[in-house]
Amino acid sequence: MSDMVIDYSCVMAEAVGQENGISEESLTALQKRASGIHRKLALKRKSGKLPFYELPYKTAEAKKIVSAAKRIGKNFTTMVVLGIGGSALGTTALFNALRHCRHNSLPPKKRGGMKVYVADNIDPDSFAELLSTLKLKETVFNVISKSGSTAETMAQFMIVTDLLKRKIGRGWKKHLVLTTDVKAGALRKIADENRLKTFIVPEGVGGRFTVFTPVSLLPAACAGIDILALLDGAQAMDKRCASRDILKNPAYLFASVNFLLDTTKAKKMIVMMPYSGKLYSVADWFRQMWAESLGKRRDYDGNPVFVGQTPIKALGATDQHSQVQLYVEGPFDKVFCFLEVGEFSQDVAIPEEFKELPGVSYLGGHTLARLLNTEKRGTQYALTKNNRPSMTIKLGEVNAHWLGQLLYMLEVATAFAGGLYRVDPFDQPGVEFGKEYAYAMLGRRGFEEKRREFEKEKSEGRREV
Repeated sequence: MSDMVIDYSCVMAEAVGQENGISEESLTALQKRASGIHRKLALKRKSGKLPFYELPYKTAEAKKIVSAAKRIGKNFTTMVVLGIGGSALGTTALFNALRHCRHNSLPPKKRGGMKVYVADNIDPDSFAELLSTLKLKETVFNVISKSGSTAETMAQFMIVTDLLKRKIGRGWKKHLVLTTDVKAGALRKIADENRLKTFIVPEGVGGRFTVFTPVSLLPAACAGIDILALLDGAQAMDKRCASRDILKNPAYLFASVNFLLDTTKAKKMIVMMPYSGKLYSVADWFRQMWAESLGKRRDYDGNPVFVGQTPIKALGATDQHSQVQLYVEGPFDKVFCFLEVGEFSQDVAIPEEFKELPGVSYLGGHTLARLLNTEKRGTQYALTKNNRPSMTIKLGEVNAHWLGQLLYMLEVATAFAGGLYRVDPFDQPGVEFGKEYAYAMLGRRGFEEKRREFEKEKSEGRREV
């Protein structure tokens, strides 16, 4: 099977000008630094400090997950994932890319797997509406939180537990599968006390890096996705990422191009724009990966740096009719990353109708796939002509192997980019402050002083219209 390709021709200065593009010399000049980062990452990997690197090789565990998914599927028709952030985005990306777009509406034989719903928000309307449509006797809930204290997920879990106890009765525990830490946290304690079925979030793997763990692999397998092929694709990419050479390592190239465009050409935003509806949720997954990993106040030494590109998602061809005007003629502050598919799983021919209308008839005899990819090239051409840098990640098709390559490449790129920016790509201190506010205002023990502080600030300086 062929390899994923990154075409970065249109980020170069010869394509978009010196003011907005990078040079071969700038990439070459970065190589010495890149080699140092490569050595540090390799040493950390070897010592077990970066376990996400080894996840594609956990095939024995993946086979156990496949077996477990089959057992679950014999007892239930529907799985509801309760999780947020990294506990949901990976599953959503896999599900939307690799399953029929109407998967949950298909009859069982055509589905080839369980129905899977991802309840990744605590919006009361959408959660209540989901619960009201479920056949509880046929539904299993996969509760995912490594810490076991994620407020949103635990609130949902409490609601579901109460519902199951009232509606199912004695057998309520069979309807719960928990994915959490092996020994710590509230969810682990609940699981042990109630003897609930559990899967493990590997130690040292942060939420946004869990797409190749049971966090995403279990619901994916339950939906009928070939998770072994997914890991196989990630393994193939890992071999390509063994090179320290920026121009030979796809992950290092992706990170280096974006780092240089950000720090030397003021491209503070990266727009990921799949020309494939199936890959749209990959852009959501990438947004968390890039933003949470690299958006940091301080560097390794504690110095204030305030770095990180803002990731934005768009969909081709839909957003040609909503955002591209801004992209082509607005501020010179963005780099664009297209996702292009070579061969779609199916295509639709455009009939030769309305031959008397030249403004329409030219479409006849072509296909939707050709139209879509031609429009992608047109969008990139317009951006390039207006000196806006862009790159294209090319996938031969949308299947588990190709998606495994893409997701793993972006994970490694993020880890490497942390080295370029000199920040820790594996923490998220900025997220914690908002959590503290919720803990304090909702009465969590130990946050009384914080509550008084927040209430005082809340009462001062309010302006409303």
